[in-house]
Amino acid sequence: MGKVTFMNHRNLITMAAALLMALSAVAAPKGGISKDMLERLRRSYQNTPTDRALRNAINSVDLTTLASNADNHTPVDMAFTYRVPSRGITDQKSSGRCWLFTGLNVLRAQMMDTHKLPKLELSQNYNFFFDQLEKSNLFLQSIIDTHDLDMTDKKVEFLFKNPLSDGGQYTGISDNIMKYGVVPAEVWPETYSSNNTSRMRQLISLKLREDGLELRRMLADGSTVAQAEERKEKMLEEIYRILALTLGVPPTQFEWTRRDAAGNFIDRRTYTPQQFYKEFAGNDLKKDYVMLMNDPTRPYYKLYEIDLDRHTYDGENWRYINLPVEDIKAAAIASIKDGKMMYFSCDVGQMFDRKKGLLDIDNYAYGDLLGTTFGMDKADRIRTFASASSHAMTLVAVDVDADGKPLRWMVENSWGPGVNDGHLIMTDRWFDEYMFRLVVDKKYVDKKILDILKQKPEMLPAWDPMFSDEN
Repeated sequence: MGKVTFMNHRNLITMAAALLMALSAVAAPKGGISKDMLERLRRSYQNTPTDRALRNAINSVDLTTLASNADNHTPVDMAFTYRVPSRGITDQKSSGRCWLFTGLNVLRAQMMDTHKLPKLELSQNYNFFFDQLEKSNLFLQSIIDTHDLDMTDKKVEFLFKNPLSDGGQYTGISDNIMKYGVVPAEVWPETYSSNNTSRMRQLISLKLREDGLELRRMLADGSTVAQAEERKEKMLEEIYRILALTLGVPPTQFEWTRRDAAGNFIDRRTYTPQQFYKEFAGNDLKKDYVMLMNDPTRPYYKLYEIDLDRHTYDGENWRYINLPVEDIKAAAIASIKDGKMMYFSCDVGQMFDRKKGLLDIDNYAYGDLLGTTFGMDKADRIRTFASASSHAMTLVAVDVDADGKPLRWMVENSWGPGVNDGHLIMTDRWFDEYMFRLVVDKKYVDKKILDILKQKPEMLPAWDPMFSDEN
């Protein structure tokens, strides 16, 4: 009997071990890198002499340098069929204000041409002050508007993730200037914090998040919306003080001397910023211009709007007509031919040769270097957040062939003087792949396209892939 018991115990142990192994196999998580898979991956790498040579080079040299395409090393040609003369290169320094520099550069060129001014730079600091104040109000008022939503709601999460930025887009320019006007740069120059915005922005963002939580708690505890808005104004007083300390106190009026093209004195007058804009520019930046977008992930010839993508609470959301790139090119060429610069934005970091100031999809052969391919098209790059508009510049020139087809484009940048006198050149193929937005005077756009503005726009959420501030 004892022998049988021993055998039964042994059988039970064997069966239990087998069961545990089976359970272990069933419970093992799928999708991880197992030892067997890791071994197969190791065996897949052949470590050829070519690979060893590449590894030695890559270990000590930047990938971009090694991937530079020797077949594409032709000199940059600065000759263009149609070109709007630049009016001096500006420098946004260590700030994300490219959108503001671009808008003001377009505007000052118009003002200089119309009034034959020998030179003019508009104060970026002046409009930036009000941009940061307006964005702070937009955040706080939106927190009040969404106080009944849970903190985990996607819109509330978006607000607290993005309380303030120094980036932006065209509606920030149009709403700002039409409300606050402009002043010459010599009237209100840059400060350290306007040129180096990160610390100021970080501290104001921290304060805004704190204030946002206080407003939500007030409303949750029974305060009225009117009481919350009264508290919001006190919060904005603190933001105004921070901005005044870091950027200066914006002038309500100023004295400015006007000179003719030869530099001779004409007059010296006192202006408000709004009067100065009305006298020397005067065009309606909201009504006279249209934003055109090339987003191949959505149907063309439709009007779209992005929720909360604005700079002022009482301003306009980013609204655009989505078009094939060829329609956008037609409007751009018409504007350049007529001597008018444009607000232009793109994904500037893609295939950018900084030494040459050249944007060309053939600049680098990363796939050849690494033995692979990077095959996503523009639509797939947008869907996967691999590409989006990242920088605004001023479109000033186009080179066309005998049939009028564009070959190359040129933009005036805001990174200070440098290669190509502060300009970037882009091939037409690069334009197709990485251009996103163009703001152009409506008179250069086909009437059938302008009729799309009569549509009710399709509203997109603030976290849509097309939402991105240009820096």
